[in-house]
Amino acid sequence: MSVAFAGNSTMSPSREAGPLRVMIVDDSVVIRGLISRWVGAEHDMEVAASLRTGLEAVNQLDRINPDVAVLDIEMPELDGISALPQLLAKKRDLVIIMASTLTRRNAEISFKALSLGAADYIPKPESTRETSAADIFHHDLIQKIRHLGARLRRKPAVASPPLAPASPAAPAARAPAVARPAPAAAAPTLSSGPLTTRAFSTQAPKVLLIGSSTGGPQALMALVTELGPVIDRFPVLITQHMPPTFTTILAEHLARSSRRPAAEAVDGEPVKPGRIYLAPGGKHMRVARSGADTVIALDDGPAVNFCKPAVDPLFTSAIDIWHGSILSVILTGMGSDGMRGGKDIVAAGGSVIAQDEASSVVWGMPGAAANAGICAAILPLNQIGAKVNRLFAGDRS
Repeated sequence: MSVAFAGNSTMSPSREAGPLRVMIVDDSVVIRGLISRWVGAEHDMEVAASLRTGLEAVNQLDRINPDVAVLDIEMPELDGISALPQLLAKKRDLVIIMASTLTRRNAEISFKALSLGAADYIPKPESTRETSAADIFHHDLIQKIRHLGARLRRKPAVASPPLAPASPAAPAARAPAVARPAPAAAAPTLSSGPLTTRAFSTQAPKVLLIGSSTGGPQALMALVTELGPVIDRFPVLITQHMPPTFTTILAEHLARSSRRPAAEAVDGEPVKPGRIYLAPGGKHMRVARSGADTVIALDDGPAVNFCKPAVDPLFTSAIDIWHGSILSVILTGMGSDGMRGGKDIVAAGGSVIAQDEASSVVWGMPGAAANAGICAAILPLNQIGAKVNRLFAGDRS
């Protein structure tokens, strides 16, 4: 998933220095007021406009010229999913974050919005009077605006191809594109110089663990289309930072994309080859021993790395079961979740692959792993699946 979008833009990309200009579009005066106060309190962003309907946003976009739009799904006159393509047609590089309450219908619409070019989504709390829910919404929204907006300003002002529309019945080969990868020969670099990698483990992997966050749903759907041979023979466990209901929908999409069983993990169920286990929203997923079996262990403990589910608990718990026979993949996402667990996996003799910066929506999680020096490979998304298949088939290079 890329945050530069196709369209015949009549507007110049706004990458000049200065605060990120944020357009808030929501029919709730309370939500508009909250987000406006939060954005206004940040030194690196400002409220460009606060609007009630999608129609107002479309009609006033040329005048407002925002960098980021927070777009509600349910609005009068023109709802968010209808306004989305019209906004992107006017400004191809506009970063749009969809906002919705945690209903199944809105989760489905949010996934559709990602396939139509939205950069990300964020769940709105049912009630802003619940302090903890409002605090999480506040933290996550500001982080998404900041990181997605920063990526926009780093990108050259060129058009990107549109994302392929997602269809509930779409075959695996038509999974949505995620981002244009870097050339295969390009070495991953940072301003401080080339990143270093280590050798892959000499131990044959017996399980595949995947962690992802911002940009993860599209990346996961693209990746699992290539992992059929691995899924058939080995367990695959995924932690994606995502709330309840959304993980239910994601599991259904992963099943369609992979053509393999995929579901939210259930506490106590055996971990076996042939299926994908997805951490359910709001619960950490670990693995544990139960007699001779390996089983799922869910818990409702505190957030880890500001996330629940978090990647580190899964990565760390897997070491007691599979020791050094672990291959872990860290995909696009904000923050550094997965890096500490990845360090533990490498120390136990396993291996870590990170998605490269060019194909990541946000190079936070994979970048943290890459900079920690724990990765055996740092690859564009469209090369990860083939590499994973080769490693599980016996290639150790």
